Amino acid sequence: MYRKISAIVIPTVIAIGIVAYMLFRVRDDLFIALQNSIPAYLVLGTVICLSAWWLRGWRYHIILKNLNYLVSITASTACIFISQMVNLIVPARLGDFVRVFILKHEYNVTYSEGVSSLVVERVFDLFTVALLGAVAIFFVPNVPAWFYTIIVLPLVAGVIFFVLLLFMGKFSSENRYIAIVLTILHEIKRASLSLKAIVVLGFSSVVIWLLDILVCVSVVMMFQQPVPFAVIVLAIVIGNLVKAVPLTPGGVGTYEISLAITFGLAGVDPAVATLIAVIDHLIKNIVTLAGGIVSIFYFGDWVIPSIRTALDSKFGGGDRPDP
Repeated sequence: MYRKISAIVIPTVIAIGIVAYMLFRVRDDLFIALQNSIPAYLVLGTVICLSAWWLRGWRYHIILKNLNYLVSITASTACIFISQMVNLIVPARLGDFVRVFILKHEYNVTYSEGVSSLVVERVFDLFTVALLGAVAIFFVPNVPAWFYTIIVLPLVAGVIFFVLLLFMGKFSSENRYIAIVLTILHEIKRASLSLKAIVVLGFSSVVIWLLDILVCVSVVMMFQQPVPFAVIVLAIVIGNLVKAVPLTPGGVGTYEISLAITFGLAGVDPAVATLIAVIDHLIKNIVTLAGGIVSIFYFGDWVIPSIRTALDSKFGGGDRPDP
């Protein structure tokens, strides 16, 4: 019990502490920055964010279709909404387990194929984000050396991973656990490594992340800041790559500070940079929470016990749901 509480509370306190510290250190300038903002751009950012979510659902629909499961775009979007909503509330990406349970319950997707679909989504996301960062970084002066490391690592890992997939089918093992890993890798290859899949998933991933960047552009316009587009791209890239390490629920805190640091490279006032980072993430998180709540009603009340089961299985004391 205490383990479960501490595993949730400690990362949450860290997240809140980081954001609170960022706001506190520029507290004197926050009111002035807000006075000069144009709130109408919040609406634009929200609309763009919703568009990106629909496209995410469509891409996940394609991934599941490549695994021979016909899941509607609405249902696939709802699956992502719920899993990401849980990721916002608890650390360690427990929402991913919930998505696997939903797919098993509603569409009889095997656990291994559920995990495979998640891996495909994550790999395309991380590789696309890093690729956009690799392009943007050449247009931003005075970039810290650690930015290059953060961007290059996912690119190298992605290339190695795709090369590894090419050789799937040539290996087998009598060991149960190795056999499970090989099965998952084979399913990932089936879902993502055909020429059509690479083109469709790759192109849609680029558009998804450009829309995510445009949400931040809307927030920058809200504060009437002349920030170069390449800096905004780099900020979103660094924020999301840092956030990929699940230190806090939903990357809250680590995402904001990464964006604020990057905007500082362009000479953006610290108070404005902080507000841009916080509001950008706030738009995305509110849309995620609202979409997650609506999605629970879409699937039904049985989703709540699945969320509880995911928590119990991760922190001890719970059993895996029946297939």
